[in-house]
Amino acid sequence: MQGKTSAKYMKRRFKKLKEEIKEISRQQQSIREGQRQVAAKFKAIEEECEQLRQETNRIIRQSANTQIRLSLMFNILKAREQGDFSKAANLTQLLREIVTRDNVSLSADS
Repeated sequence: MQGKTSAKYMKRRFKKLKEEIKEISRQQQSIREGQRQVAAKFKAIEEECEQLRQETNRIIRQSANTQIRLSLMFNILKAREQGDFSKAANLTQLLREIVTRDNVSLSADS
């Protein structure tokens, strides 16, 4: 009799272990899927950060170019006030070249 009881117990225990293994397998699959989703989100965030870095650098360059233009304009006005029209003409030509260069650069970026 004890052999039958022991066999039943072993069958039940084996069945329970199989169910536990299936449940663990489902949980592992769920974890793997979660990891894939996190990796995809992380990659998207990294790409967005890179785009923001590029945009920030572009804005910094534009700001520096604007500062240069303003400085040239101020010096042109100052030269004209002082009657130094040769200097004003040279600065004006330089400003035109910078504006042309920046416009070409903007066209290439688009």
